Amino acid sequence: MAKVRFHKLAAIGVLIGFAVWMGTGEFSSVGSAATESEKSPEAEQVKPPVRTVAVVTPARTLHARAIRMSGQTAADKRAVLATRTGGIIAKLPVKQGQHVNAGDLVLMLDAEEKNAAVETAKQLVVQREAEFAAQQRLVQSGNSPKLQADSVRSALAAARSQLEAAQAELARTQVKAPFDGVIDRVPVEPGSSIMAGGEVATILSLDPIVAKGELSERDLSYVQLGDDAEVKLVNGETVKGTVRYVSRDASAPTRTFRIEVAVPNPEGTIPAGMTAEITVRAKPADAVILPRSVVTLSGNGDLGIRAVDQDHKVTFHPIDLIDDTPTGLVLGGIPTDARIIVAGQDLVSEGDTVDAVEADAETIKKLASEVAGSLQQ
Repeated sequence: MAKVRFHKLAAIGVLIGFAVWMGTGEFSSVGSAATESEKSPEAEQVKPPVRTVAVVTPARTLHARAIRMSGQTAADKRAVLATRTGGIIAKLPVKQGQHVNAGDLVLMLDAEEKNAAVETAKQLVVQREAEFAAQQRLVQSGNSPKLQADSVRSALAAARSQLEAAQAELARTQVKAPFDGVIDRVPVEPGSSIMAGGEVATILSLDPIVAKGELSERDLSYVQLGDDAEVKLVNGETVKGTVRYVSRDASAPTRTFRIEVAVPNPEGTIPAGMTAEITVRAKPADAVILPRSVVTLSGNGDLGIRAVDQDHKVTFHPIDLIDDTPTGLVLGGIPTDARIIVAGQDLVSEGDTVDAVEADAETIKKLASEVAGSLQQ
C-alpha cells in the first residue's frame, strides 16, 4: 500500500515540475539562440577585408595629341611631256636627272619645211604692208578710191593670219618644260621617229616634296590646314612640313581622308615614292602622364583607371588616350583631384571601400621601371 502511494507521489511531482518548466517559456529560445550562435561566426567570415591600395595625384600637363599615319612621298607636280605633231627628233638637249627651268627646250623635231613656211609668210606680210601703205597715200591724195584701200587692208590681214598659222605649226615641233623641275625619264633618242602624242619625257617638281597619307575619321577634327607636321622617312631622316590639304571626301573602302604635307626640298634630296610616317600635332589638351600598368578594364570592359574618392570608395574613370610617349601614356578625361590607384587596382572593384595610402618612392621607382621595360619590349 505504501509502495503504491510512492509512485503516485513521484508522478505528481514530475507533472508539477514539467508544468513549472512550461510556464517559464525557456524552451522557446533554445532553437533561436542556437541559430544566432551559428549565424554570428558565418557573418563574420563573409564580411570582406578592407584592402590597402597605393594612390598618386599626378601633375597636370598640356600635351598636343600626336596623330600618326603611314604614307609616302610624292612630287609636287608631275607631267608626262608629249609631242603635238609627228616627225624626226632633231634635238634632245636634256638628260635624265637634269634640272630644267620653265620654258627650257626639251625636244625639237626636224622642221625645215615649217621654217620655210614661216619665212615665206613673213615676206608676204612685208609685201602686203608696203602695198597697204602705198594705197593709203593714193587714197589721201584722191588718186584712188577708198574701196581699193579696203581690199588692200584685207589682203594684209590675211597675210598676217598666214604668218601666225605658220609660226604655230613651227611651235608644235618644239616641246618645252612647263615648270621648274627634274627630268626623270627620257624614253626617246635623237634621230628617231615619233608620232603625234608620243611620250617625250617625264618631269617632276620636287620642291616642295609632298608627303601623302590617310587620316582617320576620328582624327579629322583635330587637323587643320597650316598645322605643323613631322615626316619620318624610311631611311631614318625626320623633316618638318606643313599641312596643305585635307580631303573632305572619305575613301569609301577605308573611311579615311587624304592628307598632304608640304616639305621644303630645295636641293631635291628627298625623292618621290619613299615610305614615310606622318605625325601631325593637334592643339594642346589637359592631360596626365601615367605608366601603362595603371590602365585597367572596368566591369563593362571599358578602358580606364581606378581612383579613390573622398569617401574611400573605388571609382572608375574612362580615359582618352592622347599619346603614347617614351615616358608613359598621355591620358585625358581624368578629374583634376583624382587620386589614382597605382598599386592594387586590379584587386578591387568599383564601390569597394579601401585604405588609400600615398605611393612611396619605391613604388614610384617600380612604376618607372615598368615603363622602361615596356618600351624595351
